[in-house]
Amino acid sequence: MAAPLWPMHGANLGTLLRTCDAVGACLAVPRLPWVPEALERGNTLRRPSCVHWIGDRDPAAWLERERAAGSRIVGVELADEAVRLADLPAARSRTVAVLGHERHGIPAEAVDLLDLAVEIPMIGTGTSLNVAVAGSLVLYRLAGLL
Repeated sequence: MAAPLWPMHGANLGTLLRTCDAVGACLAVPRLPWVPEALERGNTLRRPSCVHWIGDRDPAAWLERERAAGSRIVGVELADEAVRLADLPAARSRTVAVLGHERHGIPAEAVDLLDLAVEIPMIGTGTSLNVAVAGSLVLYRLAGLL
């Protein structure tokens, strides 16, 4: 599994890096100027972590290539066809979990590339969780650990 991201608060990268390590996944990140420093600060692992750099700074283009290579693309997004987290099956093949911005979600050009959207039901007044929390829940579910 890999989890590509759109720009987010740097502290979330460290959390997602730890989650990826815990479930045996890699973190895929665009080469934006702030990302290497955020990863360096947030990486508290004692060994090197698995990070894939999306060299062209265009996560949608990277997702297109991953999909063409046979990866299943699962996005954490509110959508009419979204499945509830509890109904999300564990990944049985190479799967990319796409995380969007906490307020704006996944950009439209990437939503069109999703094979499946997953939503995390909420009872409170908020409409979304922190991206690192949401990503961690979905990654654990995809790994078959929840």
